[in-house]
Order: sequence, then C-alpha cells, then structure tokens
Amino acid sequence: MADTHVLFVEDDDVIREATQLALERDGFVVTAMPDGLAGLEAFRADRPDIALLDVMVPGLDGVSLCRRIRDESTVPVIMLSARADSIDVVLGLEAGADDYVTKPFDGAVLVARIRAVLRRFGHASGPDDRAGTGAADAAGLAEAVLRFGDLEVDTEGMEVRKGGETVALTPTEMRLLLEFSTVPNTVLSRDRLLERVWDYGWGGDTRVVDVHVQRLRGKIGQDRIETVRGFGYKLRG
Repeated sequence: MADTHVLFVEDDDVIREATQLALERDGFVVTAMPDGLAGLEAFRADRPDIALLDVMVPGLDGVSLCRRIRDESTVPVIMLSARADSIDVVLGLEAGADDYVTKPFDGAVLVARIRAVLRRFGHASGPDDRAGTGAADAAGLAEAVLRFGDLEVDTEGMEVRKGGETVALTPTEMRLLLEFSTVPNTVLSRDRLLERVWDYGWGGDTRVVDVHVQRLRGKIGQDRIETVRGFGYKLRG
C-alpha cells in the first residue's frame, strides 16, 4: 500500500490532520485539501488512486466535486458524511461515488473500506480479490462474450456494448453487471451483491446497491434488470 495515493478533502482541520496521520501510518500517501476547489486542482495535478470527499466542504461541495471527478476519471470515490442522511448518501452515490462512510468513523474501519474499494479496482491483491473477471471465472464460463438481446458483455476485454455501441461503465458498475450476467434470470439478494461487489464481510447499507442498480439501468436499459420485491434483482436473460 506504500504507493497508494489518497486525495482527502475535508474542511475540519482536526479531522483532516488526524485522518491524514492515521492513513499515513498505514502506508498511504495522502494529499489533504480543505475545500472542493483545491481538491479538484489536486486531483487534476496528482491523479490519485482513490478520493475521500467530505460532503459538506466549502467552495465546491463534495457531491459536485465527485461529479467533476467522475466526468474525467473512473478513479474510486468514497464520500464522507457527518450524517447518515438519506439525501446525502443518495446524492453522493448518484454523483458517481462507489461507497460512503458516516462520520465519526473509526480509523481502522475507514482503512478497511479503502482497501476493500482498492481491491475491487485492482489496486491491491489479497485472498478475497475478485477484481475484473472474478465473477466470470467463478461461474466457469467458457464463453467470453455474453449476449442478452442487444446487450453484449465481454468478460475478458471488460467491455459492454448495447446495440453495437460501447457503454462506459465505472469499475463498480462493471463488477455489478458481471455478477448479474454470469447467472442470468437468477435473483441476487442485496446482501450477496454487497459481499461480492463491494467486498463487505459484514452488513452494509443496501442503498449502495439500489443506487448503483439504478445507474446501471440507465446505461444498459431500464428493463434489463428486474426488481424482485422482497428478494433482490435479476438480469433478464
């Protein structure tokens, strides 16, 4: 983890300095900024491996900053919020964040969440690493390109096409689609998706799943992923 570069945007001086020290003790290289505009400049200059963005920062708030970053990059983003408020959480996820952590947070929990996200994005390895084609490998698929109507999922090239046109997915969205596409017409629970896609070894917030499913639907077709009320979601084969 020594080479992993973290962009941390937080306006509270105490939280910013304490969190930076904690992350650096765990081997991360940290660029800490007090506001969103400075954070955007640092992102463009340094191209970090992951961004931690507080929702309520001056200049350019965390949600807007997340949108700006997502317009330019698929780098993983974790939102930090002082409230477990539904609006804060959903807005951050809809802006393109991959996960969120509620303040106050335990340093060890934050580091675990960062590492989980980085494993999903292929920045770190470990016994539970299932990045890229993990879902497809687990299913033992011989066919590299899976087809569902006009939707094509290339499990080796990590590309998705709809009607022959390439669909741009974030790594989290790609992993989510791989989970669905390897077992079409099978209902996957939110808890299973949290474990497989978000690498949660413990209970997580299912809103993370719901918002990402909505984002994925917007890219591959609203009717392609079906909600099975009370159970989860399934991909129409």
